[in-house]
Amino acid sequence: MTDHRITELDSGVRIVTEAMPSVRSVSLGYWIGTGSRHEREPEAGLSHLIEHLLFKGSDKYASLEIDQLFDAMGAELNAGTGKETTSLYARVIDAHLADAFDVMSEMVWRPAFRDIDSEREVILEEIAMYEDDPQDKVFDVLGEAVFGAHPLGRAIIGTAEVVAGTPVEQIAAFHGARYVPRNIVIAAAGSVDHDALVELAVARVPSSDALADDPAPVGRELARQVRFERKDTEQYHVCLGGLGLARDDKRRFALRVLDTIFGGTSSSRLFQEVREQRGLAYAVSSFTGQYADTGQVGLYVGTRPDNLAAALEVIARELEHLRREPASAEELARAKENLKGRVVLSLESTGARMNRLGSHILGGVPLLTVDELIAQIDAVTHDDLAELAGELFAPERLAVAGIGPDDDAFAAAVAPLAPAGVAS
Repeated sequence: MTDHRITELDSGVRIVTEAMPSVRSVSLGYWIGTGSRHEREPEAGLSHLIEHLLFKGSDKYASLEIDQLFDAMGAELNAGTGKETTSLYARVIDAHLADAFDVMSEMVWRPAFRDIDSEREVILEEIAMYEDDPQDKVFDVLGEAVFGAHPLGRAIIGTAEVVAGTPVEQIAAFHGARYVPRNIVIAAAGSVDHDALVELAVARVPSSDALADDPAPVGRELARQVRFERKDTEQYHVCLGGLGLARDDKRRFALRVLDTIFGGTSSSRLFQEVREQRGLAYAVSSFTGQYADTGQVGLYVGTRPDNLAAALEVIARELEHLRREPASAEELARAKENLKGRVVLSLESTGARMNRLGSHILGGVPLLTVDELIAQIDAVTHDDLAELAGELFAPERLAVAGIGPDDDAFAAAVAPLAPAGVAS
């Protein structure tokens, strides 16, 4: 892995690149420090709505022109919104980088916000589709159970009321407060010349402006909650989780190892015990997420009503097993090798490298070399895992979320995990 280069312009925008001489493509991304966490309740969903509206055109390019230009390049253009970031990204051959950069700059800095009602309808359909997919929605029900009224507990997609009813002037004002140079990182990886990209940015990035206030911090002491939504589904969809680690926490490498052992792979404890040994679920896994000042850990299982109690009983035992004995010597060694392999293989992709550059610089996380990453993984000990398992997976710290056909059956099944009762 070659060294990355960073330049900060007078406006505050940062340009970070990593050259990969063996490829002819470039992955280019705009990373903006705005997401659902930065929204007040009457703004819930504006970050996601604006991400969609970037594609509706600017003063220079109409929506159809954007599609035609990227199609003519044989390029891929997409975007995404998260809890704390929004990204607009593309992968092009190096000969088209300047053209792609010009179009994307127009989309980010100067969206026209015209003819937006059709896109409101698209997102309302997306919200309706999301409501019909309990396997996705249960993760947001868990977010509400873990974070309560804090914006991190809200769905990224937003609410139908905000999407349908927010005037264009308020949408533009939200964009103007968040899409400012010092809140944006431009990242590129592949066949890219750093100085040439900086020149492109100098010509297209506006001067800086005031940035909206930083989001409120998350308290470490949140009451455990149990939430359930009744829906006529063929399965119960259940998530269990709690607060995790911030993205710059030095223990994040140990948490990745612990997650790999617990439910992150096909040889993990949850997958083997719940699915392979007993056939109680098709999908079962654990997960982690990191934010600026906190994080989330959790697990998901989807199972038929007849198997719900048995599946959750096994999960309760595995949680106790994790706290008592987080890893055998064999599990620890296998998880480390798995993570090292995934790190090295992912960095063969220009897109993965660009994502890493943009998200790390925007989030203030140090960019480690491959050797440094491997050394951090190798340094994880059994004691590190035991400390995290005892802290993050303590019963009193875990919230439970579920979607399914019967409140009483869910309450009875989760009793081994959450004896405090269920809130619908």
